[in-house]
Amino acid sequence: MNDVSPQAVKDYLLDLQDRICAELESEDGQGRFEEDAWDRAEGGGGRSRVLTEGAVIEKGGVNFSHVFGERMPPSATAHRPELAGRSFQAMGVSLVIHPHNPYVPTSHANVRFFVAEKEGEAPVWWFGGGFDLTPFYGFEEDAVAWHRAARDACAPFGDDLYGEFKRWCDDYFYIKHRDEPRGVGGLFFDDFNRLDFEHSFALMRSIGDGFIGAYRPIMARRKALPYGQRERDFQLYRRGRYVEFNLVYDRGTLFGLQSGGRTESILMSLPPLVRWDYDWRPEPGSPEAELHEKFLIHREWL
Repeated sequence: MNDVSPQAVKDYLLDLQDRICAELESEDGQGRFEEDAWDRAEGGGGRSRVLTEGAVIEKGGVNFSHVFGERMPPSATAHRPELAGRSFQAMGVSLVIHPHNPYVPTSHANVRFFVAEKEGEAPVWWFGGGFDLTPFYGFEEDAVAWHRAARDACAPFGDDLYGEFKRWCDDYFYIKHRDEPRGVGGLFFDDFNRLDFEHSFALMRSIGDGFIGAYRPIMARRKALPYGQRERDFQLYRRGRYVEFNLVYDRGTLFGLQSGGRTESILMSLPPLVRWDYDWRPEPGSPEAELHEKFLIHREWL
């Protein structure tokens, strides 16, 4: 199966969206995803699914999109200028979960496929994606389990991939103007086609399938922990960092906006409530300070 098959990728992504939504609804126990199917005038469309005000999930979105066009947007060709002028297809599943309880981390995952075509030339294709965890209160047990799942997803495809994709994640999800990472990382990869199509596609599936098995147990462990206004305020403050990263640096957000994507779906990743406090700093020795000192640092978790 080394012929490039966008349809096989699309079929997998639609099924992945269904499975992840079912698992999240089951863990939440109350909320249900509402689907909003949409079409893109320039070509393509998608299924946006959003769950709001569930028992565990304050706002969660699991989106599928498949867009195509005659010219790749600038964000996609900035680091590969030789692709300028090619037609493109881009498809993927992207999700962000913002829980109510500050002890449950926010999580993001994405798996995607690009193919760029030009008449008379072989198609240029690649896969990308990953998953990452953004806690507000750190638990070593959760971070280690998360990275173990990340390592296991990569292991069948090479001993070095977990370390490579972890470093890439640490570098990518770094908020430069704050000089701090967004969370405890996980996996990030892009422009991946070093294996043949069949094995590159299998790697993307392994990472996509691995997300919910990594995240759901953390939700289950933390969702009933008691919390008060102090923890809620800190959660909203830290969500501000999430917003800053997504609007300033995130490649997927920029690609979506520049390619004429659906704004509501692209900005689905933003939390429903957030706060910015001028020059706020946590009390020394507090759990809030511990997040910065022990978790928002470069660390090898395994």
